[in-house]
Amino acid sequence: MKDFQTQLEKLRRDAAECALIRDLATDREKRELFEKLAGHLTVLADQVELAMRDRTSGSAA
Repeated sequence: MKDFQTQLEKLRRDAAECALIRDLATDREKRELFEKLAGHLTVLADQVELAMRDRTSGSAA
């Protein structure tokens, strides 16, 4: 479970960094790219978090 938590934290950090780069970018294409990256990383983090919950609830049953 610790591996899941570590990955979750890394994905959230990476998504936040991409969002920051997006916000600071002056080039439209770069902004769009980092917007997509931030979105994809957020979805991945959400999926890891869901897997953690499923695992926790599955082991409690």
